[in-house]
Amino acid sequence: MSPIKVLVACEFSQVVTQAFRALGHNAYSCDILPTEGNPDYHIQADVTTILDQNWDLMIAHPSCQYLANSGVRWLYNPDKTINQDRYSLMTQSCHFFNTLLNAQIPHIAIENPIMHKHARNYIPTPYTQIIQPYQFDEPYQKATCLWLKNLPPLQPTSNLTTRKQQVHLESPSPDRWKNRSRTYPGIATQMALQWSTYLLKD
Repeated sequence: MSPIKVLVACEFSQVVTQAFRALGHNAYSCDILPTEGNPDYHIQADVTTILDQNWDLMIAHPSCQYLANSGVRWLYNPDKTINQDRYSLMTQSCHFFNTLLNAQIPHIAIENPIMHKHARNYIPTPYTQIIQPYQFDEPYQKATCLWLKNLPPLQPTSNLTTRKQQVHLESPSPDRWKNRSRTYPGIATQMALQWSTYLLKD
């Protein structure tokens, strides 16, 4: 069977990219940042400029900074009125999210935390499933929503009882946002295994 062509959008770490490459697939990460992995398999660019390059599968990790429910309080000023600058950045993020979700790619998965109501007003498509790292052999807790197009939900491989809150306990540093955004290897492995098997089943 021929390898599948995979675009991992908004990924600098290459955790997901390398999981697919380990199975022999033609996976490439894309981000405006340089990669922490192999630059031979990284496209440093605006991902919207390469969506039309005949990808079989896209897995996207758009920024949740202005979308996540955990940060909704920053949409408001101290007097409880809407912060218009922040609201504008949120709508731009929603537009980018919808651009990825509606890309002309046969199979798509987009991950993001649980969104606040303002973002959901601009992203009407509901998520398909919520996964946790402890369901995929990682002893951590971090609810992640997946929006899936022509892909089956990920099937858990474990249910660990040790569930650390690593995301909230991440020490302040210039790289804090990077450390919080990386995909857990256990989840990346199952994305590669389960979804490549699904695409190649015929």
